[in-house]
Amino acid sequence: MTELDHQDDAHPEVADFDAFFAEQTRPAPQGLPLRLFGRSYTLPPRMTTLFALQLQRVHTSARPDDIRRLLGALFGPDAIGDWVEHGMDDRQFGIVLLWSTSNMGAPGSLTMEQAAAEYDAREAAQATAGKARPRPRPKGKGKRKSSGKRS
Repeated sequence: MTELDHQDDAHPEVADFDAFFAEQTRPAPQGLPLRLFGRSYTLPPRMTTLFALQLQRVHTSARPDDIRRLLGALFGPDAIGDWVEHGMDDRQFGIVLLWSTSNMGAPGSLTMEQAAAEYDAREAAQATAGKARPRPRPKGKGKRKSSGKRS
């Protein structure tokens, strides 16, 4: 029984999510496999709670331990060390993360080429945004104040 049954108003029956989810008989989805630096990984078929929580944490932190935990939730605890040993650069890292997060819940939704193009576009936009910012003038430098008199 999956709904709350009230035997009497004083003692309701427990909402049994175990029984409810067991009734939801669907074949278990398969995660998307990938190979990187000679190792095989399988993405979770859905975003796990651990990954979602770690992703939230990484948005507010750039600590290497937080990033390592995020990747551990997807690829296992040794993945980042293996990737570093193989010389993965920041572009490769970004492409793998874009591809993985897109394909975790919807396999085939983003190709490796599309992930690379998206990563490059984001990097270009950041570089352009960095150049477009006006630089503040240092105090005490620049044009001298005019007395207002013409010479």
